[in-house]
Amino acid sequence: MVTKLDLATDWLPRYTGMPLESFGSYVLLTNFYAYVQKFAEKYDCQLYGKDRPMQAATNDDGLTIVNFGIGSPNAATVMDLLTAYHPKAVLFLGKCGGLKSSTEIGNFILPIGAIRGEGTSDDYLPPLVPALPSFKLHKFVSEKLVQRNLDYRTGVIYTTNRRVWEHDDEFKQRLREYRPIAIDMEVATIFAVGHKNEIARGALLLVSDLPMTHEGIKTQESDAQVNQDWAETHLEIGIESLTELGEKGEKIKHFRY
Repeated sequence: MVTKLDLATDWLPRYTGMPLESFGSYVLLTNFYAYVQKFAEKYDCQLYGKDRPMQAATNDDGLTIVNFGIGSPNAATVMDLLTAYHPKAVLFLGKCGGLKSSTEIGNFILPIGAIRGEGTSDDYLPPLVPALPSFKLHKFVSEKLVQRNLDYRTGVIYTTNRRVWEHDDEFKQRLREYRPIAIDMEVATIFAVGHKNEIARGALLLVSDLPMTHEGIKTQESDAQVNQDWAETHLEIGIESLTELGEKGEKIKHFRY
């Protein structure tokens, strides 16, 4: 009989081009090839998967970064593939659209939970099971933000499987009723599938646009400016958080219902 472990063990190297033994105990997940490229340059380590669906690199400290692409199906896929060796912690570095008037471009958000509007996570857990991060992991990230004197927000994220929705007034009204602080396409899936697979997980999101207003909708130009101003800091906080977590040897226990 073919098992999930059999598939993940074979497919993780196939999707990334990186040998299984090269994956580290702590993993940064991202949607951006540039983050993996910056990581590989920073640590002078090999960048795998340029011709694969996902790209990955691991530094000498045992920290791995993976670009898994965009959207909830890809998020579920990478969280399933990581069961090939069960890393000690996974932190997602993603972007989100700010939905509150108090939220500004460049703000960081540590989600306390996510509304599962994407549908993908329904294949893993019943709809009423909340999508939650691992608190201890977020504690390390919050400490790094405070040390840098960076303002950050906490709140609930709405995760959708729709990328093009800014024109849909009915959908925007539902968002107002749900009261999330921001919207993205991966967080709820990573939290839910991570829980199902017993992998410690968290997310540090960067507000890249304010899509509830016409002038706040993301464009190629505005996104390039966000990357120029904030991408390096975003990546550095993720690196520092998981590196310190590994150095201190903190264990993140999985909560079972």
